Order: sequence, then C-alpha cells, then structure tokens
Amino acid sequence: MTKFMICPYCSHSESKVCDSRESEDQKTTRRRRECAGCAKRFTTYERVENLEILVVKKNGRREMFNRDKIRAGVMKSCEKRPVSAEQIEKLVDEVEADVRSSGLKEISSKKIGQAVARCLKRIDKVAYIRFASVYREFTDLADFEKELEILTRNWRRKVNLPSPLDLAKRAGKVRN
Repeated sequence: MTKFMICPYCSHSESKVCDSRESEDQKTTRRRRECAGCAKRFTTYERVENLEILVVKKNGRREMFNRDKIRAGVMKSCEKRPVSAEQIEKLVDEVEADVRSSGLKEISSKKIGQAVARCLKRIDKVAYIRFASVYREFTDLADFEKELEILTRNWRRKVNLPSPLDLAKRAGKVRN
C-alpha cells in the first residue's frame, strides 16, 4: 500500500498500484491505482520536476520560462501555413530541451528567440519571416528586404543557382 496518494473519490490516503506504464517519450510514468478505502480505480502521472529557469526580458524584467508562450508565438507565425501541430510541438520540445540543457538558471529572451527562429527557418520560411519580424522588431520594408535577401542567397547556394548578378554578367549586361 502507498500512503499519501489521496483518492479523488473518497479522499482515502492509501492506494495500491495496479499498473505502471512509461509514456512514449519516456518522460512520464502513468500509474493505475486502486483505492484501499472504496476500491475505485484512478490514474496518476509521475514526471521529473524540471528546474525553474528565469527568462530575462529586453527590459531586464525576469519571468519564469513558459513553453506555452513559445508555442503561442510559433502558432501565430505558422497561421495559415502548411505546418502541422506535430511540427510545432517538436519545435517547442527542441527549444525547451536547448534551454534546459544549457544548465543556466537564467537565459535571455534573445537566446530563446534565436533558437525559435533557427528551428522555424528549417520548417517554413514564411513563418520564419513572420516570427523574425516581431522578434527582431522590423521597423520598415528595408528590414524585410534585407532578411529576404539573406534567405534567397542561402537558398541559391543550397540549390546551386547563380545569383542575379552572375546571370547578368553571363548575359553580358554587366562588365567586371
């Protein structure tokens, strides 16, 4: 018998574990319990308590790390884009894992934003631009153009396409 596991039906403090299972991600243990008082069954979940991490905002204010805020920002950036809920959840998991594995008790919101942007850039370029425009506080069209130019240049390198300048040189429209 286990003490101090309060039955949700009769508030008895003793129960026995009937079944235990690890979740797919190995982060949670699901336990089916039977109350010693009323014999009804109920489920409990056990997981390792995460260390609390403080996020240092741009203005110096500190707040608790909250993965839901990351998810909300990513979902807003991915609105009406072909990005699945599963991809968003994996991105949030990856960013949280990066933050927690850093071993820091405090982390800047800038570093979290960089991690989110890096992940979004791999998933969807439009969602990345949307996120970057808010996170990096784009103020005018020039900021968007600059970021699009960098994305285009990287994409051309990746697929081995010549730049517009190289094409113009080949066509004889520009001299070296």
